[in-house]
Amino acid sequence: MAKILFVMTGADHWTLADGTLHPTGFWAEEAVAPYTAFRAAGHEIVVATPGGVVPPVDKGSLAAEVNGGQENADRISAGLAAMTELERPVRLEDVDLGDYAAVFYPGGHGPMEDLAVDAASGRLLAGALASGRPLAVVCHGPAALLAAVTEDGTNAFAGYRVAAFTNAEELAAGLGEKAEWLLQDRLTEAGVEVEVGEPWAPHVVVDRNLITGQNPASSVPLAAELLKKLG
Repeated sequence: MAKILFVMTGADHWTLADGTLHPTGFWAEEAVAPYTAFRAAGHEIVVATPGGVVPPVDKGSLAAEVNGGQENADRISAGLAAMTELERPVRLEDVDLGDYAAVFYPGGHGPMEDLAVDAASGRLLAGALASGRPLAVVCHGPAALLAAVTEDGTNAFAGYRVAAFTNAEELAAGLGEKAEWLLQDRLTEAGVEVEVGEPWAPHVVVDRNLITGQNPASSVPLAAELLKKLG
């Protein structure tokens, strides 16, 4: 049994271009689906957040209309309730990467607010990448890659191929025109190669030990890829 670190947002809002605070957090499916797969495979999960705050769920991610109907929404809610590790997160600043076999970052707009500029998270990501251990990041989770800046000012992930929530998806979801910045654009500016798949369809990119997924639908295949790397 391996120990997998879930690094999650502590932000319950995303600041839009006009200063409006859009309520958010982590996206439920992107945490629940991988958690369920990892636990079923016998692995242990530890949750870490900036400051050790309890990660807030984006309440919009629990709605039937974004989960393919009420039955699946109920399944996601039940899965979320089973994630008791959410109630006792460790401080991200205190994490020893050596304690974990793999690292996973779920999305939601929360990471756009805090993990995108969190130095401790950036150091952890750069360390995980350099260590060769499996590192999986999904949807808006790749916003955290922006904080992985090396001593020479370049991004540790520059030159890596990734999947991440796209400009087209952000615009279709209704927040693209209100956002101060878009994830696909910022990653590209940092030298990260964003490979764009069809909106809302599963799309996973594996580049060396880095596994990334474009959107909530990518959560299950992304988890499967991480489990393959864990053997």
